[in-house]
Amino acid sequence: MSSRLTVFGERQSFSSPFSLCLSAHHQVLVEPEPPSAQRVHGVDLVGGEEQGRPLKSEEQQKNYVHEWERVQRALYRKKEYQTCQRWSEVGGLLTIFGKTSATSEEHVSKSFPESEEEEEEEEEQQVRRSEINTDMPSEDWYIEKLVQELKDGDQTATVLILCAMMELDLLKESYQVAIQDLGGLEVLLNLLDTDDIRCKIGSLKILTKISQNVQLRQTIVKMRGLQRMVNNLDLPVKELQALAAETIKNVATSRRARRIVREHGGIGKLVKLLECFSNPAERRANMEEDLEVARCAASALWICSKSTKNKEAIRSAGGIPLLGRMLRSPLENMLVPVVGTLQECASQEAYRAAIQSEGMVKVFVKKLKSNNTELQMLCASAIFKCAEDEGTRDLVRRSRGLQPLVSLLAKADNKQLLAAATGAIWKCSLSMENVAIFQENNVLQILIGLLTDQPEEVLVNVVGALGQFAQIPANTTTICRGGSIKILINLLKGTNQALLVNVAKAVGACATVKDNVEILFVLDGIHLLWSLLQNPSAEVQCSAAWALCPCIGNAKNAEIMALSLIGGLELVVNLLKSTNNQVLTSVCALVAKLAKHQKIVEVLSERGAVPLLTRLTDTTDNRLRCYLAEAIEHLCLWSTNRESFGECGAVGPLVRYLKSKDSRVLLSATMALYELSKEPNNIITMHKEGAVPQLIRLIGSDDHKLQEFAAGCLRNIRLLARANQRAAR
Repeated sequence: MSSRLTVFGERQSFSSPFSLCLSAHHQVLVEPEPPSAQRVHGVDLVGGEEQGRPLKSEEQQKNYVHEWERVQRALYRKKEYQTCQRWSEVGGLLTIFGKTSATSEEHVSKSFPESEEEEEEEEEQQVRRSEINTDMPSEDWYIEKLVQELKDGDQTATVLILCAMMELDLLKESYQVAIQDLGGLEVLLNLLDTDDIRCKIGSLKILTKISQNVQLRQTIVKMRGLQRMVNNLDLPVKELQALAAETIKNVATSRRARRIVREHGGIGKLVKLLECFSNPAERRANMEEDLEVARCAASALWICSKSTKNKEAIRSAGGIPLLGRMLRSPLENMLVPVVGTLQECASQEAYRAAIQSEGMVKVFVKKLKSNNTELQMLCASAIFKCAEDEGTRDLVRRSRGLQPLVSLLAKADNKQLLAAATGAIWKCSLSMENVAIFQENNVLQILIGLLTDQPEEVLVNVVGALGQFAQIPANTTTICRGGSIKILINLLKGTNQALLVNVAKAVGACATVKDNVEILFVLDGIHLLWSLLQNPSAEVQCSAAWALCPCIGNAKNAEIMALSLIGGLELVVNLLKSTNNQVLTSVCALVAKLAKHQKIVEVLSERGAVPLLTRLTDTTDNRLRCYLAEAIEHLCLWSTNRESFGECGAVGPLVRYLKSKDSRVLLSATMALYELSKEPNNIITMHKEGAVPQLIRLIGSDDHKLQEFAAGCLRNIRLLARANQRAAR
């Protein structure tokens, strides 16, 4: 589609529509077709011919030239512009549009203040300015003049001033601050509400650059600039849409800004712009413009997707299939924002399922081999988040994506890339089939080498992966004997909660091998794990409790070890008051390990463990039920605890556990009831709760251990019944 440019009533066609063509040689003011009778500052956008009126008269044309002369004098202030022929080309403008008459040339010659009169006028203006503030730098004078002209000029002057401002180095902070302080920012934002496409585009080109300043971004948000940009996304002008989306990307860096974009319908409009990328294989006349609009929209969505509600808004607007379609693009500058948006949204399960079902994981794996490090990083990050799901982990392995992830570890200087790669390896290692492949590529040794001199975000992932590798006993020996265990234990002294969680898991995995427990004890690792029980993070508490379980279970002198940490036992009892089921489950598992030792049972009982455990028996969480029943069973080793559990009301709920379909819950509950059945009063309670038919049913179980304890509990019930019969006689 061609465009027509109208200056002084004459037109010229150009191939690039909707743009302000700024080069080192000319400025071209271009309008979209079809023309419309829009007005800005009271001046028509198009010539009279488009509106059905005669062309401009000679007098009107002279008025335009006089307006340009006024602008030229402002531009001439900066000496460096005196020799810059770009701004002398008002004559060029006239030549372009066919005005080469002597009258025009005369007006062009007057555009430069060569006469003494004009020079004196210029000097007087400078003197008057100097009287106001002699300390103001010349750059500020120039900016001030441009802003003033921007405020006062008509439509033509406005467009020319915008051209002048775009010639400045707008990335300089001094220019950015000056534009704001002098009121230019408000004018630029107001131009977005006009009907003049040229003014909108010129304003957005400036806003796109100056919005990289943090202070200006905040001001734009306060001045309702984002709402105006969102409104311009609807206009059917490709360059305007692209610039509006690009500026939104720059401004929407805060939570408030992202919320504003969503609340004013910006997410849906940005998603709709992705439709410009309908079919990359199809050749269209405006393909480059369409691709640029789609790229800018994807970039804006990438920034906006950092908010959880915006992720849902993108999905609701149908963004996932559109992003998936764009993911097939061969253009890397298009892929970066698309993958960036997808990896940001992959924190949600709905996105992970869609990414897996639409085959995007294979694309991520393929692009891991790209030469673009940013794209590699984003693809690895996407795999990192998506690999939470077992299906994705298997898909990465089948797509041969594990080896490319390992190769990225060689780029240790790029910390962002390293963090993404180690994160992907960590999550993929949740499947032991993947661990075996990583072992073949010597990944364990590489990860051990990354334990030092790395940022915390890398360490979190490295230690997480080591915890998975430590599930193989041979690997724990490599970690503990090679000196790496000392580094891990030192990391337990840190404050990063995510790192503490993973270190505790890794240390706990190492403790599953008996020979390693002594090393942990000597290096003070077990003491540090106990101290983590008082960490305010529930996740840290949980991981520390799980890590202590194998330490206690495999220690040679677990009783002495635990009793030397009386404060630690008190922490364990206090954690039974937690409201977090995950913490309660891990602490009950720890109590079950500790209660195997009689002296420890005595300490736990004195500190009130029995009523606290009883209070938890009403839970419906099967995992908690399992470890809770196991803890009650072992605490019954202390002579008075059987009676105490009965008095506190633990027997009835445990009997109800026998109706569970979870085999582990059935076994733990039956073992606990067997110990409790050694107390006569508890047997009476079991009988009232209907334990006998349930136990008879469990005797027929395929689990021999379950059969044994069910039969033992029935035996105790029968013995008490027979004793009562004899006493009655």
